Amino acid sequence: MDMQQAAEQADAMLDATLNAVAPEVKWAHHVTTAGSCNVNRRRKVMTIISEQRRGNFLGVIERFWKGSGYRITSVNRDREMPAIFARSPEGFQLALDVGYKGQVHFEVITPCVQKSTVAPPKSPPNGPAYPLGQIPTPNVRSAFWSAEAPLTRP
Repeated sequence: MDMQQAAEQADAMLDATLNAVAPEVKWAHHVTTAGSCNVNRRRKVMTIISEQRRGNFLGVIERFWKGSGYRITSVNRDREMPAIFARSPEGFQLALDVGYKGQVHFEVITPCVQKSTVAPPKSPPNGPAYPLGQIPTPNVRSAFWSAEAPLTRP
């Protein structure tokens, strides 16, 4: 596997992860970095995930990752800036972290593979496309994810 193939697999992992979220959230590509033998693919969620719904969002991702055969390697349960880290059987490292103003970041770091050039991601964002480095804080409201009331069980 070369770096381009690994980047494409990382993109597929990010696509599948974000497609597992219902109702959907809007996201934008963030910077890609390439090291000497690995690639980091990143995405930022543009949907406002309220503090009251943040735990539900993280739960969706954790369950999806476990169901996909990824091993959860660490969980940061910080109230304001939680994070989940996982590893695929092939050695891809996945991360979800909540940052400034509650913005959710996803990152996949590929294992060390054969050096090659790496093209930008092919999948278009499902929200506004921003110039890299100019992505604002979350600015898309969702009736579900942005709600300021916790979910209640029936």
